[in-house]
Amino acid sequence: MSWKGKRKDNDVRVSDDETETHAPAKKIAKPADSFSDESDDIVVCNISKNRRVSVRNWNGKIWIDIREFYVKDGKTLPGKKGISLSVDQWNTLRDHAGDIEKALSDPS
Repeated sequence: MSWKGKRKDNDVRVSDDETETHAPAKKIAKPADSFSDESDDIVVCNISKNRRVSVRNWNGKIWIDIREFYVKDGKTLPGKKGISLSVDQWNTLRDHAGDIEKALSDPS
């Protein structure tokens, strides 16, 4: 066995006689202002200077987005740190808010 490990059965390799090459897919840049303050997101509240809670419609679904933002070239953009909850996940979290409050108040 080589140092690379076992080859998986679904690993597909192109043989030498198949010389077709495909160009990598081109990436299309999203406009920077699609995430700026002018977007269609409903900002529910600002948690802190760079953190906010918003409700957005993305791909036909409603998401509750809790995210950090940063400013670049005068535009406010979303950062990588954050979470988007579906409505079902949000309802589950909301239903357990009392349990969270209780856990925060317990000194142990």
